[in-house]
Amino acid sequence: MTNPDNPPFPGFKVGSVPVTIPLVLAPMEDVSNLAFRLIAKRIGQPGLMFTEFVSAMAIHYNASKTLKKLRVHQDERPLGIQIFGADPEIMANTAKLAEEMGADIVDINMGCWVPKVCKTGSGAALLKDPDTAEKIVQAVVKAVKVPVTVKVRAGWDYSLFAAPELAKRFQGAGIQMLTLHARFAKQGFEGEADWKLIHDLRKSVTIPLIGNGDVKTPEDAVRMMSETGCDGVMVGRAAISNPWALARISARLRGLEAPAEPTIQDRIQTATEHARLMIAYEAGLDSFEEAKDAHDYPQTEIRALRALRGQLPLYIKGEPGASQVRGRLSRVSSLPELETILQDFMELRQKADPEPCPA
Repeated sequence: MTNPDNPPFPGFKVGSVPVTIPLVLAPMEDVSNLAFRLIAKRIGQPGLMFTEFVSAMAIHYNASKTLKKLRVHQDERPLGIQIFGADPEIMANTAKLAEEMGADIVDINMGCWVPKVCKTGSGAALLKDPDTAEKIVQAVVKAVKVPVTVKVRAGWDYSLFAAPELAKRFQGAGIQMLTLHARFAKQGFEGEADWKLIHDLRKSVTIPLIGNGDVKTPEDAVRMMSETGCDGVMVGRAAISNPWALARISARLRGLEAPAEPTIQDRIQTATEHARLMIAYEAGLDSFEEAKDAHDYPQTEIRALRALRGQLPLYIKGEPGASQVRGRLSRVSSLPELETILQDFMELRQKADPEPCPA
């Protein structure tokens, strides 16, 4: 039901790609894989999502683990595949492959600050090398027919707000959307995002501008859009194992009433669904049932559950009794084990908070 006190924020277009809800799921390494995105789309309804970042150099050398990141499912569109690298030609070739794999958008990562990325001249390191950054954008735009976008940080450090000059160059080179994480690369995730930087960058570009940094609630999203003039908000860490945070923000931006809070059953069912989807993803198959019948299922199951050990406890974070099973969830290595742990948790909950007897 539409809330008359909460008018909707309009969507926007990335080139020819319509984004009907101005909520974007961030690219997050080891999180924004196909399994997570399918859950995020079903429950959270973001208008646009991005994959975890894809190494152009790894694609160049046909790394199977990286190639798997390029899988696209029809139910998650529109979807952007994010790529990173420092060589314009290799980035262009990776962009072509992303387009062939079904990407609606190709996004260039110029915001990742972690040393293993920056030491190669990729990610946020390109903020210090605007000429190479521009050459990469030009090569990628020329290589593909789908819209090209870029995600940046404000600059390498506080000495220079580099984003406005880069934004002008990139828009001139043909990008169709820009995302600003309103921190400097040297900050990592420390301190507060400075949304004034998004407001200031808005003056430098006419293409859609997405704001990123510290959006956790519907109120945050509305405030960012109202204060900065950005066209959409990108949400990352707040959505990890919590697609309901996306659902609340999505509803608010569409002018709808807030959805019901998830029950503990909802949380447990979604955690189990995430595990099953992750097993299918690790197997490179479309469903858990197909993966379960594969000859290498035991190894696939172990890989999938290990990959989720950091995320599974977050599904029940804050629930009474969650701390008593958190350690077990962080060591889980099979689906039956996960189901047993979650069943034990439910029994703990029932003992701690039994349903009232009928009068």
